[in-house]
Amino acid sequence: MHARTLKTLAVTAALPLALAACSSNSDSDSAPGKSAAPAKAAPKDPNAGILTGDQLTKALAPASYFAAGFAVDPTATRDTGSTYRAPETTAAKPDCSGFGGTAWIELTGIKGVSFAQASYMDKNTTAELDQEIDAYRGTTSADVMTALKKVVASCPGYTDADTKSKVKITGAATPALGDEAYTITLTSDAWETGTTLVASRVGTNVVSVLSTDGPANGAASAKKLTEKVVASLNAR
Repeated sequence: MHARTLKTLAVTAALPLALAACSSNSDSDSAPGKSAAPAKAAPKDPNAGILTGDQLTKALAPASYFAAGFAVDPTATRDTGSTYRAPETTAAKPDCSGFGGTAWIELTGIKGVSFAQASYMDKNTTAELDQEIDAYRGTTSADVMTALKKVVASCPGYTDADTKSKVKITGAATPALGDEAYTITLTSDAWETGTTLVASRVGTNVVSVLSTDGPANGAASAKKLTEKVVASLNAR
């Protein structure tokens, strides 16, 4: 609704003077030497400086990194290409069994604007090594790390669909790995070996790794692969 402005009508004789005054003001505004209004700055790109999926893929450990016997799983290898997606945050209760698969970092309910992931399987031992990098705007990557700890605290375990056994979930902060890191361990009496998950923040990115390769629940392989990806990101 527009406000109404009341004005007192001047006598007809005063009109020419008013018009002359308006004309004078107009001429003054356009007079030489009067600075023009500054142009509005273009809106800042919220994705400025954030790596695209194509760039993140180049930061992942290459095929040559993995030991003989490991081969890429094309069904779990992908990225967001040269474009960005809209950020998304959900408040739904996480499915704790999601820790047993790729993209487990999304159990935080926070999706980045770009990502890249690659999964490698050992055809001889069925060992698995998954790596992923998610990129976020602003300080959201730190929020992801905080949310991950909360999810682990609310997920003491889940039932494995294959073995119908109970899987125990534990987590702990991990020093000297990126800007901050958190390690999650999955164990079950029905498994030959457990699973180690590592999340490491590197600036606006979060590296997430899954390992069932080697003894001690694949912990050494998980840390080594995380270090490799973190070093690659830091070099960019």
